[in-house]
Amino acid sequence: MHEAQAGELAAAAALDEPTRRRLYDYVVRQPAPVSRDDVAAALSVPRATVAFHLDRLVDERLLDVGHERRTGRTGPGAGRPAKLYRRSDRQVTVSLPERDYELAGHLLATAVEEAGESGGSPREILTRRARELGRERGAGASDVFAVLEAHGFEPRAGEGEVELGNCPFHRLARAHPGLVCAMSLALVEGMLAAAGPDGLTARPDPRPGRCCVRLTS
Repeated sequence: MHEAQAGELAAAAALDEPTRRRLYDYVVRQPAPVSRDDVAAALSVPRATVAFHLDRLVDERLLDVGHERRTGRTGPGAGRPAKLYRRSDRQVTVSLPERDYELAGHLLATAVEEAGESGGSPREILTRRARELGRERGAGASDVFAVLEAHGFEPRAGEGEVELGNCPFHRLARAHPGLVCAMSLALVEGMLAAAGPDGLTARPDPRPGRCCVRLTS
C-alpha cells in the first residue's frame, strides 16, 4: 500500500471512534465555523474531550482551524482568539483493492472537452491524453515499479514479464473494456517511457481479476 492510500485509511480510521465521529458530524453541519465551547455545549461533551478530538481531526486534515476574537474587541484586554473549526477541503476515499475513478473521470472529461473544441476523435484524444499523463506521472522516477505501485496497478515481477495485479478502473473497464483498456495501456506506456529504458514493453493482455495490460521484456 503506498503512502497516499495509507493516509486515506488513517483519516477514515480517525472517524471510527464514536465520540469523534459525533463531533465531526456536528461541525460539518454548521453554517459557520464553531468553537470548542459551541461543540461542548451542543453535544454535552466535556470541553477537554472536545478539544482532544477536534485537534485530532485537524491533524488528519479532516477539519480546518482558524482563530477569531468572537467578542469583537481588539487590543489589550480583548482576550485570546478562539479556535474555530470547519470542514476542510480534503476528500477521503478508501478502496480495497485500490481504485482511481477520479483519474479516469479526469482523462475522459478532458478528452470529450477537447474533441468538442477540435472535432477530433474522442477515443484517439483519450489515448494521447492518457499517454501524456503517464509520462507526467513517471517523470523523474528511477523505478517504474514504484510509479505503477503508486497508481494502484500492483506490479508483480515474473519470468521475463510483469503482471499488473489490479485494475484501478475496474468497474469502468468491465462496462467499457475497449475504451478503458486502451486508456490503461496508454497510461502505462507513458509511465514506461518517462521512467527511461528498462527493456519493458506494455501490451494488451485481458485476463479476469487483473489489469488488461502486461509488461514483457
